Amino acid sequence: MPANAIQPIRRLLIANRGEIARRIIRTAHDMGIGTVAVYANGDAGAPFVREADTAIALNGRTSAETYLDADKVLAACQRTGADAVHPGYGFLSENTGFADAVTRAGILWVGPSSEAIAAMGDKLSAKRIIQEANVPTLPAIELASGQDIKAAAEEIGYPVLVKASAGGGGRGMRVVESPEGLEEAVTGARREAGAAFGDDTLFLERWVTSSRHVEIQILGDKHGNLVHLFERECSIQRRHQKIIEEAPSPAVSEDLRARMGEAAVSAAKQIGYSSAGTVEFLLDGDDFWFLEVNTRLQVEHPVTEEIARLAQGGVHRQLDLVREQLRIAEGEELGYGQDDLTIDGHAIEARLYAEDPERDFLPSPGTVLEWAPAEGAARYDSGVESGSPVSQEFDPMIAKVITHAPTRRAAASRLARALEQTRLQGLSNNRDFLVATLRHPAFIAGDTTTDFIERIAPPRARDVTPQEITDAIVAAAMYAQAKRRALAKTLSGFPSGWRNSRMPPERTRYRVGDEEVPVEYRSRRDGSFEMEVDGEPSTVAVFQAERGTVDLEIDGRRTRMSVTEHGDNWLVHGPSGDVEIEELPRLPIPGLLDIKGGLTAPMPGNVLATHAGVGDKVQAGQLLLVIEAMKMQHRITAPFDGSVTEVHVAAGDQVDNGALLVMLEEVGAATE
Repeated sequence: MPANAIQPIRRLLIANRGEIARRIIRTAHDMGIGTVAVYANGDAGAPFVREADTAIALNGRTSAETYLDADKVLAACQRTGADAVHPGYGFLSENTGFADAVTRAGILWVGPSSEAIAAMGDKLSAKRIIQEANVPTLPAIELASGQDIKAAAEEIGYPVLVKASAGGGGRGMRVVESPEGLEEAVTGARREAGAAFGDDTLFLERWVTSSRHVEIQILGDKHGNLVHLFERECSIQRRHQKIIEEAPSPAVSEDLRARMGEAAVSAAKQIGYSSAGTVEFLLDGDDFWFLEVNTRLQVEHPVTEEIARLAQGGVHRQLDLVREQLRIAEGEELGYGQDDLTIDGHAIEARLYAEDPERDFLPSPGTVLEWAPAEGAARYDSGVESGSPVSQEFDPMIAKVITHAPTRRAAASRLARALEQTRLQGLSNNRDFLVATLRHPAFIAGDTTTDFIERIAPPRARDVTPQEITDAIVAAAMYAQAKRRALAKTLSGFPSGWRNSRMPPERTRYRVGDEEVPVEYRSRRDGSFEMEVDGEPSTVAVFQAERGTVDLEIDGRRTRMSVTEHGDNWLVHGPSGDVEIEELPRLPIPGLLDIKGGLTAPMPGNVLATHAGVGDKVQAGQLLLVIEAMKMQHRITAPFDGSVTEVHVAAGDQVDNGALLVMLEEVGAATE
């Protein structure tokens, strides 16, 4: 491209949603570029839609009906006069046909060429190209139609990884330890890959059990200039999907960094790469093997932005990777070389997900009732606000939280504290698990391999102390009392709780988990309260109980908490995190009967397939049906040997969380 062939972007369409759409909008506006958002029905009220200059409805509910519909996105470009498209990550970001269609329409594509995407989008093709660049790879065999998959696995040697050739994000991947689980793993991976990427091509690859996932950020322009922006380590994963990333890696020396960086740049040059991209490797000691090239911006790009510094003319500045992508798409040269880049300190990112770590990280869609980032403690790239829904239709990521510090230990401590101070309530999430991981001695020591969660087993939930529970109950009771007093229409000029005689205490009950806690309190003439929580007495002084904040002194100990009432539930956020309690009615309400032998949906989702019918005899662990939620597939298996007495769903049905799916009668169970 000639040096003067600059095509300024005036209106950028972001073909994505959530936090990455907001991230791109922010940089585009800072560069003076107008923005266009596109959105699914469920995203109509999302922050990214409001923050764009213009937003176009895609008139659909699912990914396939909206963000994966190239024709709808292109129509939005034509309708708004967008002269460039940024695909973000996921969805159409690595779709060769879409990139070609955008270019044919005379619109700038913010990303690498469609030829580069095609070369790297097929992981098997990518391996062959990378081998020509003398970059080491792991043994792999494509599972073609009619292939003897057992023979292929034996040739590679167990354990093996069943892997989708297209896509990423942990979908279409299964680790197989022995021949017994191979056929089922291939079937499941093929089904998941076909649903997620429209391509069910699979291959087997040698699985390195305990290794590190280290990737190199590359950046190239359309004039042949290529650099790398050092490495990120992304070894903390569940279901082959990253949840904590950091830069630089604690396991990479200067020499190893130079070797891996050179290998990544060599691979990129092999395909004439431009724009931002990532070359992923497995690292074991000083040995590394190529995994894949992601021809797009990565979810974890903020940690690179936090540590990479451009030093020119005695001035050091941070790099904004979205800004660099836009400059490159316009035709600008990088304007710097490898020697101009340095590392400053350490950065760590944690991904907040709507999922339940105690239930093997099952997605947990719902509504974010309260969202309040910790003030000034970290960088937040989020797609939500208080009241935002987290839909089963899309990835359950809520936000990315990133900290930077001079040292790795300081960055980890700062991030753990920021997460503790973040208010996130209303749905199950992995925040407390992330804090436990960041504070674990093994993580602090840099003992971070891809089997970290299984090998180290950080606590999946926070142990809430009895004092935290008591404080939360006191805060809720005092806030409710102050609220009632503020709404009182009589004696409003008298101090709260004023009486001309000694009256019985106010009484209420709360539920915390499975425990019911009785509470009673009585005001004193000095404005303080005598309280008993579960029979334990205390004296409480209230300094503030309004606008969602309670400032209390409990037996001489001062504490400040955030409090929100949602129906019968009280959401309390204290110094160590969140506590949710339920205020019980004065008279009990009959509950639903527990149906013995009934298997219920662990989350809202779509029934993909049923594998058992009424009258079938099943064994413990046998697959009964498959549910898809948030782009992941989940197997419902028999908890015991028995027979199927009822099936309440069929393939294609939408089910709510807790919906009855199948009834089983246990072998040998007594019948009436």
